[in-house]
Amino acid sequence: MAVAVTTKTAWKLQEITAHSSNVSSLVLGKSSGRLLATGGDDCRVNIWSVNKPNCIMSLTGHTTPIESLQINTNEELIVAGSQSGSIRVWDLEAAKILRTLLGHKANICSLDFHPFGSFVASGSLDTNIKLWDVRRKGCVFRYKGHTEAVRCLRFSPDGKWLASAADDHTVKLWDLAAGKIMYEFTGHTGPVNVVEFHPNEYLLASGSSDRTVRFWDLEKFQVVSCIEEEATPVRCVLFNPDGCCLYSGFQDSLRVYGWEPERCFDVVLVNWGKVADLSICNNQLIGVSFAQSTVSSFVVDLSRVTKSDSIPHGLIRDDEPFVPPTPTGSSLRRIYDRPSTSCSKAQSRVKHNSESERRSPSSEDDRDEKESKAEIQNPEDYKEIFQPKNAICRTPPRNNEPFPAPPEDDPVTAKEAVKPSQAADVQTPLLKQELPDPVQRPPIASSTPLTRTEPSVIPAARNEPIGLKASDFLPAVKNQSQTELVDEEAMSQIRKGHETMCVVLTSRHKNLDTVRAVWSTGDIKNSVDSAVAINDLSVVVDLLNIVNQKASLWKLDLCTIILPQIEKLLQSKYESYVQTGCTSLKLILQRFLPLITDILAAPPSVGVDITREERLHKCKLCYKQLKNISNIVKNKSGLSGRHGSAFRELHLLMAVLE
Repeated sequence: MAVAVTTKTAWKLQEITAHSSNVSSLVLGKSSGRLLATGGDDCRVNIWSVNKPNCIMSLTGHTTPIESLQINTNEELIVAGSQSGSIRVWDLEAAKILRTLLGHKANICSLDFHPFGSFVASGSLDTNIKLWDVRRKGCVFRYKGHTEAVRCLRFSPDGKWLASAADDHTVKLWDLAAGKIMYEFTGHTGPVNVVEFHPNEYLLASGSSDRTVRFWDLEKFQVVSCIEEEATPVRCVLFNPDGCCLYSGFQDSLRVYGWEPERCFDVVLVNWGKVADLSICNNQLIGVSFAQSTVSSFVVDLSRVTKSDSIPHGLIRDDEPFVPPTPTGSSLRRIYDRPSTSCSKAQSRVKHNSESERRSPSSEDDRDEKESKAEIQNPEDYKEIFQPKNAICRTPPRNNEPFPAPPEDDPVTAKEAVKPSQAADVQTPLLKQELPDPVQRPPIASSTPLTRTEPSVIPAARNEPIGLKASDFLPAVKNQSQTELVDEEAMSQIRKGHETMCVVLTSRHKNLDTVRAVWSTGDIKNSVDSAVAINDLSVVVDLLNIVNQKASLWKLDLCTIILPQIEKLLQSKYESYVQTGCTSLKLILQRFLPLITDILAAPPSVGVDITREERLHKCKLCYKQLKNISNIVKNKSGLSGRHGSAFRELHLLMAVLE
């Protein structure tokens, strides 16, 4: 009798080297879940088919790194925004540039296609949102209201509204027809990274760096619920196609939420690191993440994931028509009224017009577009994916087959999808299960030569030490049947010859204990003083990561101590140190720079005011330190990638010092 094979709930599908330099952005096609676009510091946009090793098409024309990407509903058009503020739209079927859109003054942080019309929305570091008409190649409208970078844009399913999320901790809802803001949702205490409309109801979800997911009612304009149990920032969210639940991507996990009342239906441990985008197809959730030049794709079997309190696993498939139940109680909300015109017809109409308009390029923009190219690197895959759409199809289109799930590494261990209440009990077997099997790991495919050189900046997100292998420190196994080492023996083997490192780690632990003892007294300034006196930047970084989470802890005298340390952090070779330094400097600039400039510009007081003199002295000291740091920020603002983006934002904030 055949034994049923237990398959994994989540697994790694593929790992590819996507660019010759660092990957800066990526996006999945939401219709098929099989189309992947990556943007890199090499200024290229590469098109891939998920689970195929070779690049299908490479799109050129941008002269600065790609910061944002979006694919339209039909997966026929792709838009890419660059660090310089330029936007390019390509036609994937015709393999050619369609439009170049110029107008933003800084990085393009977010993009979205209108679900029906020929419009693209863009959000930038310059705080502006622009609505573009792809046919007429012009900006239709500019929406102003955010005070910091716009990180995410989403059109509503009926195409009447636009939601925007920004670093200013707000979510705004815009009426496209009226050209004005409908409502501003406040409540997040950190930058809002992502927003997503419910596919049917008047409901909006937002995820933030404050580690919360909030649900907003778009009829009553009030918060429905807030989920606050997370330990890491919310990176991406996606509603199930039938709207029964929300999937949220976190560091190394997928969580499934309901909102009335707020609850977590399920948790799936997925070893994807910082997941960047999600898509659903064939009852499978596809997730993609990137680190340096590598892009990894993962699959979660949704038939084995709990999606609600009442519906059994596997009953609802996203490729089957869903009949929504009659809403009752507090869940009764309006449903979007979609236009009767299909999306495909609208898009084809746009393409015909654009073709006729582009017969004789004459303007400077047209010459720029002629220099943009779509290099087809894999003709077979290109014809298979894009060309059939041009032919008359007399039979129903063939659906993509789901990705086959690999068998469990160990049938005895618990399954990956853990109920929230059981997460603590079975955490160890879960982590063991998610470790990649060296025998079954898929080969790393590369479209460019892979050269292993030690990076000038050591990345914060890495799974192994730079230039070291764990196997080099373990004794060689001569006999495969040798008994497994117990933890104590393995630790003693690893420690051999590494006494120096053990001393360093022990010393750091003692230093942190010292700072924590002072912190427990409630004196923040003395805690920072003690951390600085230790003369160990790692301790300063650990402390700043705590202080940065609560802006109310910052005082002017604290700035005078921290600013010299920030100057050191910004010049560190460790990416995590630079990130912490940038975050602290941004907080200081936002909270104290207006105060410092006002006090320094004020006329001298009459008589003796000791408190004012002390404040003036602190402001002069901070101003001098900020001037020194501004030179470093200015020099580093020309860097590419996320480092460059952070330094350019700081450079804008420090403009008053020049």
